[in-house]
Amino acid sequence: MNNIKPIVVIIMGSKADLEHCQKISAACNQLGLDTALRIGSAHKTAGHVLAILRKYEEDPRPKIFITVAGRSNALSGFTDGVVSAPVIACPPVSDVFGGADIYSSLRMPSGVAAGLVLEPVNAALMAAKIFGQYDPVIRENVIAFQRKQAEKIISDDDQLNLSG
Repeated sequence: MNNIKPIVVIIMGSKADLEHCQKISAACNQLGLDTALRIGSAHKTAGHVLAILRKYEEDPRPKIFITVAGRSNALSGFTDGVVSAPVIACPPVSDVFGGADIYSSLRMPSGVAAGLVLEPVNAALMAAKIFGQYDPVIRENVIAFQRKQAEKIISDDDQLNLSG
């Protein structure tokens, strides 16, 4: 990656999404990724979001955008239609509308390829896996994360069998 550290740009539709975004950012940091947190609404502040996206498009660092917006998630498609980097939609889970608002993240127009990952840690892991294809340090961080996940399952199984 030309010795330039990659960045994950996390854009939330409003400050109400901050806690969700902080979970993504913390998981990214644990995987060795730098993050930037931004607020901008595709519906309410389209010009502001465009300015943010232009700024990061001009930034030479490898980047991935993670968009966090609920209800009518225009932010993910809007972002993907403007940037050349991958976009991962990670909307906060909502009980409103019986969870049907997720459909706005699932169905994108033709030529718009925002991926969807619902769990904050998994969105960070997806970003790390993408960067890990080119960065051996990040790839090792992903492998260590996966190993730790597997060890927990095995340990839980061992504990269950010892007590049962």
